[in-house]
Amino acid sequence: MKLPDAGEPADGARQPDEQPDTARPTLAERVVLPTHISGPMRQVGTRLLMALLLLLITTLVVYVSRDGYTDNADGSLSFLDAAYYATVSLSTTGYGDIVPATDGTRLTTILVVTPLRVLFLIILVGTTLEVLTKHTRDQWRIERWRSRLRDHTIVVGYGTKGRSALQTLCTTGLSKDGVVVIDNSAKSISAANADGFAGVVGDATRSEVLRRAEVERARQIVIASQRDDTAALVILTARQLNPRANIVAAAREEENVPLLRQSGANAVITSASAAGRLLGLSVLSPAAGSVMEDLILQGSGLDLVDRPATRADAGRSPREADDLVVAVVRGHRVLPYDAPEAQAIQLTDRLITIKRAPVA
Repeated sequence: MKLPDAGEPADGARQPDEQPDTARPTLAERVVLPTHISGPMRQVGTRLLMALLLLLITTLVVYVSRDGYTDNADGSLSFLDAAYYATVSLSTTGYGDIVPATDGTRLTTILVVTPLRVLFLIILVGTTLEVLTKHTRDQWRIERWRSRLRDHTIVVGYGTKGRSALQTLCTTGLSKDGVVVIDNSAKSISAANADGFAGVVGDATRSEVLRRAEVERARQIVIASQRDDTAALVILTARQLNPRANIVAAAREEENVPLLRQSGANAVITSASAAGRLLGLSVLSPAAGSVMEDLILQGSGLDLVDRPATRADAGRSPREADDLVVAVVRGHRVLPYDAPEAQAIQLTDRLITIKRAPVA
C-alpha cells in the first residue's frame, strides 16, 4: 500500500469539509441521534416569559379581589401589594403579612392561585429536571433506535464523498432512518444530525465503534475515508463482524484497489482516477462528459437503474428489452449488452438500464 511521505500532504492533508480519519476522537465515542430542539437561550427565554405571565395573571386576580384581602401593614391593598403577594405566594415564601380574609378570596386561592403556583414551580425547576432526565431519555431513545435498526446502511466518513454517496442513495428511496454515519469528528456528526441522520462519534477501525452502529445487522457499508490505509482497516474490521454485508469503499490511489478488495470490499471506486477520466472525456467531448455526469447524478435527467429481469425480458436480447439495457449481471459477472452469452436474458439476471429520472 502506498503511504504518504513525510513531506507529502496529499493523503493526510485536511480538506475544507473533511476531517482526517486517524485523529483521536474529540469526544467520547457515542451514538448521537438527530434531534429537533430549540437553542438553550431560547428555551430559557420562553420559560422566563411564561413565569412572568403567570406572575402577572396572579397579580391581576389578587388585585381584582383586593377587598377580600387583609394587609397587616396598612389595611388596604394596592397594585404593588398585589404583585408582592403574588410573588411570595407563587414562590411559596408566604410571610403572612397579606392573607385572604373572605370566603371568596380563599376559594380563589384554592382554585386559581394554587394551580398557578404549581405551574410556576414547574417552570422554574423545569430546566433542572430536564438536565437530570436528559441522560435517561437519551439512553431510552438510543436503545429504542437500536432495537428497530435492521438492514441499514453505514457510512464511514461524512466528508464530500460520504455526503455525495448518501445524497445518491436517498434519491433512490433510502430512508434517512435507515442510515448511520460514523466519523471521529464531532463537527461532522453534528452536520449529519442536522441532515437527519443518526451518527456515531468514534474511530471506525475499532470494533466497539462499529458495534455501536449495529454493524452486525447492516445490509451495506459505504467507506468514504480520507486515507486508503484507514479504509483497509475499516474493511477488515467490518468484514470480520459482518461477513454478509455489501461493502463499497473509495480509494485515493489506484494501486491500492487490489488490497482493498482482498481486505473484503465488494467494490472499490478510485475517486481520483474516476474524476480524471471524466475530465479527459469532457475535454474530448463536453457533451459526452455532461451525459456521464448526468448519469452519475441520480434524480435528474438520466439515471442508471439496476433492476431484476422480468418474465417479459426472459429469452429476449438486451436490444429487444423495453428499457435501454447497457449491461447484464449474471451471477458475479457483468456482461456487456452485446456479449454473445447475454443475448438471451435469464430470469435470474439483473439488468443495468438507463431511464429518465422521474419528475418531482
